[in-house]
Amino acid sequence: MAAARPRDPQPSSNVDSPAAVSTVKLEAALKKVSAQAAQYEHQMKDVESQLAESLSNFRAIDSLLQEAFSGLRRNAQRADHALGKQVSHITLELDSSMISLKRLADELPTIQAQVDDIRTAYDSGRNKAQSLLTDLTWLNTEFYERWRLIIFTSSSPVSWRWKLLMRLLFAISFVMFTWLTWITAWGGYRAHRGGQMWGERLMS
Repeated sequence: MAAARPRDPQPSSNVDSPAAVSTVKLEAALKKVSAQAAQYEHQMKDVESQLAESLSNFRAIDSLLQEAFSGLRRNAQRADHALGKQVSHITLELDSSMISLKRLADELPTIQAQVDDIRTAYDSGRNKAQSLLTDLTWLNTEFYERWRLIIFTSSSPVSWRWKLLMRLLFAISFVMFTWLTWITAWGGYRAHRGGQMWGERLMS
């Protein structure tokens, strides 16, 4: 029976052994991973917060867009409704206006002729009224004033033949009056001279 081989002595615990080095590295890697995990978790929380804020903003923007879209849809419906009714109403009004304008254009010459006739009748009546007023004023004028206006002015409402006759009679009367006055004055002068001559003869 073989004698038992003596066992090797147990290795003493040394920090420089490969197992100890591997554990230290593992702990360091674990700490590093834990730190990175904590950092990633913090970053994830920041991203989650930003996503929540962005989602809230997106919901608000979506709500505003929905309201704007609803308003646009209502305005489009109102515009379509107005376009459907108002355009037809405006078209009918334009057609009626065109018919009225055409009728007025057809009636305009007749209306213009009637207006001309009314203007002519009005002017004729006004002229007759003015002539009648002039005649009445002339008839209410005294004879001497009428005679003076006929002879010395051109505003008397008588014919040119009557004016010519009255002026001719006035000229003849004036010449005869002047001639008679001259004869009377000359006769008086001769009588006066004759009296003086007879007086001188009687005195002599």
